[in-house]
Amino acid sequence: MRYCWSGITITVSVLALLLLPTSSAAAPKKDRNYYESRGEVVWEVPTEEKIIALTFDDGPHPEHTALILDLLKQYDAKATFFVVGNKVERFPELLKREVAEGHELANHTYSHAYLSRKMNIKKEIDQTEELVYSITGQKCHLFRPPGGIFNERLISVAKEEGYKVVMWSWHQDTKDWRTPGVGKITDRVLNHTKNGDIVLFHDYIEGPTQTVEALKRILPELKKRGYRFVTISELLTYSKVNPVKK
Repeated sequence: MRYCWSGITITVSVLALLLLPTSSAAAPKKDRNYYESRGEVVWEVPTEEKIIALTFDDGPHPEHTALILDLLKQYDAKATFFVVGNKVERFPELLKREVAEGHELANHTYSHAYLSRKMNIKKEIDQTEELVYSITGQKCHLFRPPGGIFNERLISVAKEEGYKVVMWSWHQDTKDWRTPGVGKITDRVLNHTKNGDIVLFHDYIEGPTQTVEALKRILPELKKRGYRFVTISELLTYSKVNPVKK
């Protein structure tokens, strides 16, 4: 009798567990598709317009950034610079030049730290925001986490701070910080260019940079193909989902 009752109990318990809704089964996987569909994170902007957004991370750099700005000016190209606060402190004049020449400034934290705790995320964002505003009188509206590493907490804090999180097109990560060769950087961009792409470069690289030489090939070729180089905020105006609000 005890055996039968035990068996019935176990059977009923198992059935009850199977019938109960589980949060893990019901919760959607919070990956690129999840955040992109909600308009919370941007990787690229599907559009019929021949436009592309060049982005530069980790600067400003006292030499590289100036050379990049010279090239952008030569080809009438606008770009978005995801600046790091501790570099901004050291080279404020370059920040002023970026703004004066029509480029967009965006937040890339203060120390390029890989963030997890809420207070640390907020502090890193706020420090850079305050610096940029004190130097240029402008407030950033875009945020890119170091290394492109994100989670729900980071995205939530960025939203609370009034930022749109922006990554880059996966096929347009030039990996220029690894100095893979000018040819590889150039081919990576030119062989995969699509309307609405967001291209990832770095203007602050320790040691020699190959980005400048690659841009000397990339900019004229894409211009010849009919592409126009725009800031992220302009690119987002071509999206039907959550354009940046200023």
